[in-house]
Amino acid sequence: MEGGHRLSLQTFNRVIEMNEMILLKLGEMVLKGLNRRSFEDKLQANIYRRLNNLGQFRVYTRQSTTYVEPMTDECDMDGAWEALTKVFGVVGLSRARACAKDKNAILSAAREYLDDKLSTARTFKVETKRADKSFPMTSIQLSQYVGGELDELYPHLTVDVHHPELTVHVEVRDYAAFVHADPEPGAGGLPVGINGRAVSLLSGGIDSPVSSWMIAKRGVALEMVHFFSYPYTSNEAKEKVLELARLLTPWCGRLTVHVVPFTAIQEELRSSCPQELFTLVMRRFMMRISERVARRCGAKALVTGECLGQVASQTMEAMAVTGAVVELPVLRPVVGMDKEEIVKISRKIGAYNTSILPYEDCCTVFTPRHPRLRPTREELETAEQSLDIEAMVQSAVDGIERIQV
Repeated sequence: MEGGHRLSLQTFNRVIEMNEMILLKLGEMVLKGLNRRSFEDKLQANIYRRLNNLGQFRVYTRQSTTYVEPMTDECDMDGAWEALTKVFGVVGLSRARACAKDKNAILSAAREYLDDKLSTARTFKVETKRADKSFPMTSIQLSQYVGGELDELYPHLTVDVHHPELTVHVEVRDYAAFVHADPEPGAGGLPVGINGRAVSLLSGGIDSPVSSWMIAKRGVALEMVHFFSYPYTSNEAKEKVLELARLLTPWCGRLTVHVVPFTAIQEELRSSCPQELFTLVMRRFMMRISERVARRCGAKALVTGECLGQVASQTMEAMAVTGAVVELPVLRPVVGMDKEEIVKISRKIGAYNTSILPYEDCCTVFTPRHPRLRPTREELETAEQSLDIEAMVQSAVDGIERIQV
């Protein structure tokens, strides 16, 4: 990373000789105060990791824009573009041509770089942002000049300042000008890791991958916990969960899945607990074990895919008694969402088709016919009195398998 935020004149001289680069527009980070630099540094570090296998790139930030510059012709720009659309902290992306800060150089760059789009569009306009106020033309004057010349060069084009098919964007910045077409939306949110680490309970259904994605979008790095009840759940079910974790990595970065052996606990609960409380007691054990994992990996919160009223164990009372056994905050990103909203996000992030594969998970094993909807803490504590909770939790923690995806 070259100076992160400060660039030499020599650097920009090389930039304007380049064929193409990617401009990333930052989101709410630009509203940060004295800690804004830490957000930008975290974003740049995340970008470098995502581009590590795609070639040698230079990444730097100036004037609320992050520049991704290929250093060699071997850089995979298409792969970089695809990777950067999934980097949290970026609200917009543009593939751009850099050029000298001269009106004729800008016109030439627009004509050469956007020729395909200019040749096929029917209406257009030019928008200019003049961050460098020393540039001799105003934004309106430069837009009028470039737009007028392009209108003559492409006779089929008509200027439409309200609803154009193509907008030619011109940005005049400190050391160079940039020309690009309409930016595409980025992932939004905040850079992963800037808001600490959490442990997410990953079941294999639709909700938990979405909740993991949503909390990662708020800048939280994740460790995943999955409860595996072999032979009641199959190895295929375990592989399904690992695949869901892999599908999240383009957004969240590398993930560790902590696979918890849960069979012994479920068998003990089936023989010792009232049937109508089985799911709730089971979930309390899940929370205890997840908190142990969180303490071990330095996480400061737990994340679940609970959605209010979706199933019997997700009433307000049920959430209260299951969360009561841990000290860490429990984050529930999808708690107020309809199922259709959750499914929409699941499809967007590419998890839906895997989530609906018909494999059992531990939450569907030994499901009571008539679960308690309005449990109290007292009756859950009474149901657990005969259990050696500490020994059961520790045995499960000791048997955890850690898998990196």
